[in-house]
Amino acid sequence: MRQFKRIAQTIVKEIIDRATAATLLVLFSPIIVIVAIAVMLKMGRPVLFKQPRPGKNGRIFTFYKFRSMTNECDAEGKLLPETVRLTSFGKFLRKTSLDELPQLWNVLKGDMSFVGPRPLLVEHLDYYTPEQFRRHDVKPGITGWAQVNGRHNLSWLEKCALDVWYVEHRSLWLDLKILGLTVQKVLKQEDIGPPGCLEASVIQLTAIKQSKQLSSID
Repeated sequence: MRQFKRIAQTIVKEIIDRATAATLLVLFSPIIVIVAIAVMLKMGRPVLFKQPRPGKNGRIFTFYKFRSMTNECDAEGKLLPETVRLTSFGKFLRKTSLDELPQLWNVLKGDMSFVGPRPLLVEHLDYYTPEQFRRHDVKPGITGWAQVNGRHNLSWLEKCALDVWYVEHRSLWLDLKILGLTVQKVLKQEDIGPPGCLEASVIQLTAIKQSKQLSSID
């Protein structure tokens, strides 16, 4: 009975997600166009930031955001640190979450949901334990339980634990609660991390992996 209920909720959520994404894409189209033009004028092309991310069951999809950093390089042609390339306009996009608007297309395509574990980097797949990989039992979300409970103030392990908790307790009512809390976070501009958060987490994971390897040797 519980399994049937879970399947029914998943189907209803899928329908709501896609219908809402289509509606919001139409309603927000003037804002999307204005932001796209502003990004092009202030930072040039490309307007969109595209990156492969793991989705449900670890399947890789193309993740979209408005670009918030320039493509400035050093004398050797290497990209400068993100702290240098992040513009004041880019900071504004991140604080207001306007950079997330292109993910409505991800939701409409079925790659993402409005609520679910935030899609992390493909490199992270090498570090998950079987328990942590359960965060991929559902579609990733534009927002999620970890995002309303600390977001960038959380360690990678803490985020995974919260994501797995969401997978185990997910419901339409919990999704509504998360969406409400997300609106509050955006309006208050809380828990916004510095540039390079995802990349920094890879360093944390490397240390965790090395620690495990040393423990196995001992």
